[in-house]
Amino acid sequence: MTDQQNQKSKTRVVVGLSGGVDSAVTAYLLKKQGFEVIGIFMKNWEGDDDDEFCSSNIDFVDAAAVADVLGIEIEHVNFAAEYKDRVFAEFLREYSAGRTPNPDILCNAEIKFKAFLDHAMRLGAEKIATGHYARVRLNDATSKYELLKGLDNTKDQSYFLHRLNQAQLSKTLFPVGELHKTEVRRIADEIGLPNAKKKDSTGICFIGERPFREFLNRYIANQPGKIKDETGRTVGQHVGLSFYTLGQRQGLGIGGVKGAPEVPWFVARKDMATNTLIAVQGHEHPLLLSHKLTALDVSWVAGEPPKNSSEAGNYAAKTRYRQADSACAFGAAGSLTQQGFALDFKDAQWAVTPGQSAVLYDGEVCLGGGVIETKAQ
Repeated sequence: MTDQQNQKSKTRVVVGLSGGVDSAVTAYLLKKQGFEVIGIFMKNWEGDDDDEFCSSNIDFVDAAAVADVLGIEIEHVNFAAEYKDRVFAEFLREYSAGRTPNPDILCNAEIKFKAFLDHAMRLGAEKIATGHYARVRLNDATSKYELLKGLDNTKDQSYFLHRLNQAQLSKTLFPVGELHKTEVRRIADEIGLPNAKKKDSTGICFIGERPFREFLNRYIANQPGKIKDETGRTVGQHVGLSFYTLGQRQGLGIGGVKGAPEVPWFVARKDMATNTLIAVQGHEHPLLLSHKLTALDVSWVAGEPPKNSSEAGNYAAKTRYRQADSACAFGAAGSLTQQGFALDFKDAQWAVTPGQSAVLYDGEVCLGGGVIETKAQ
């Protein structure tokens, strides 16, 4: 054993084992490097364990099987109470206000890199690790930790991790962020991991594969109202503004409107004061396109905002996951300095949605972001 491997063998790393292939390979890679690896399975949701849509029990069985193959300990930890208080309650508040939140971002900041991190430290860990496709780098010039995109652009998850701070990043490892998904699958198959071919999970963890509207209906009261076009003409009825998001095409129930062309309808706006949903026809309708936005509830990876830039080329941003970076000018002036920022995009952005996150990048470096508050054409 080399001196470096001997040093790593004294370093305890707690890995969040989800039952998926990414976290499984994460644990394998760290053990191979010589770290002392312990697995933790996080249970973040209760109340649906007997439901056909909840995979928590199956995921734990898969995680335990991975731990057995790798020869590491695994602990089952219940964070359901923390999740309900810190993530789900905010999720319901946002939807009730007609916004569209991203609970996965809040879950990372409040559960996976806070409650889980705290628990790991109590276990004597020096680091935690997850199967996220992202990277961490210490910038020698600034002595700050940087959050970088994963090398696999098709799987990069830095968007979901943009609220992590210096303390959290200093304790975090993302081994698969250095790999492409195909390589992760190959490694899992090569070493005989039982979940090597397991399908990637999709959707919000507490909703699973169930119909979204059916789930939300349990917690938010229906307030049906009118669907109108941009001229004020009534073209349909909605079941409640909370059940729709900007840019939504499916489930509007609009059809056969007299004088309207046979072109798809999209949700363009919500008027909470009159309980009216505004829908327009055509993917590129002007009401669906925005060049500017403001964001609040800001979090910067470096602990401070980046420098203002009036040039729409120094920075780029995403207003939703799986969206290409778009060049923008960044401003954090006046009353927005501490709490928010404004972005001015070179190219119009489609269906910018209040409640979602606008995340700012400088090349491959994720600088942070905030929750979209307003948009402008």
